[in-house]
Amino acid sequence: MCLAAASASPARCLSPFSAAAALPRRLLLRFLAPAPSRPPLPLRRCIPFHRMAQFWTQSSLDKNKALVEYLKQYGAVRTDKVAEVMETIDRALFVPEGTPYVDSPMPIGYNATISAPHMHATCLELLKDHLQPGMHALDVGSGSGYLTACFAMMVGPEGRAVGIEHIPELVASSIENVQRSAAAPLLKDGSLSFHVADGRLGFPDAAPYDAIHVGAAAPEIPQPLLEQLKPGGRMVIPVGTYFQDLQVVDKNADGSISIRNDASVRYVPLTSRASQLQDP
Repeated sequence: MCLAAASASPARCLSPFSAAAALPRRLLLRFLAPAPSRPPLPLRRCIPFHRMAQFWTQSSLDKNKALVEYLKQYGAVRTDKVAEVMETIDRALFVPEGTPYVDSPMPIGYNATISAPHMHATCLELLKDHLQPGMHALDVGSGSGYLTACFAMMVGPEGRAVGIEHIPELVASSIENVQRSAAAPLLKDGSLSFHVADGRLGFPDAAPYDAIHVGAAAPEIPQPLLEQLKPGGRMVIPVGTYFQDLQVVDKNADGSISIRNDASVRYVPLTSRASQLQDP
């Protein structure tokens, strides 16, 4: 450490030992005394949002399968069913720019993003029991089409997967993305489809749905989506404005609703087309 001399002479560097020798004994003992020990902080089981935040600092992964293995290691992917569909649908086909295998949201144009892989994995795990072959699934704010394609692979050709998005250009690009993916045959036979629509109103034509995913945060759960959810079905939706929770909404057999918070999250708002296209 360089210490300036107290006199008017130019500053000069003293060794730590010579500097220490000039200090009063009381101050010297204070500086040399060991810091008081503190008990270690208790280990905590963090909610998924906090646990997944560490992913964003990791280096880029160059293969889709390696990304899935990475998500399995950190607990985002917990079942073979979700691992299989995420390995089958290559994320790179749905990311127009950037590095597709980094666990981070990526821009897809029109002030929209494709969610981070750990959020896709989280939602697929929450919905997997409601994405059985033959079931119906709705993806609100389908964006790039990635998650809708995953839904289609899980419900199969005997089921129905619908993606709705209010930006026509994103609907067109999502169709092109899927046509290059393993879900292309499902798009061709009509069991997978994309539509220009206001997500807040759902898509009644293919209702009721066993699974509904909402990819943008609503200030409250839109009533049309609750009405289009099948008894026994489940919806996963981020709710809130600045502070948001990923809510799991189950419709019971008698039509009553049960809601629980799964994690704290941060999503773009579920809004009108005009509002979304405004400059941020």
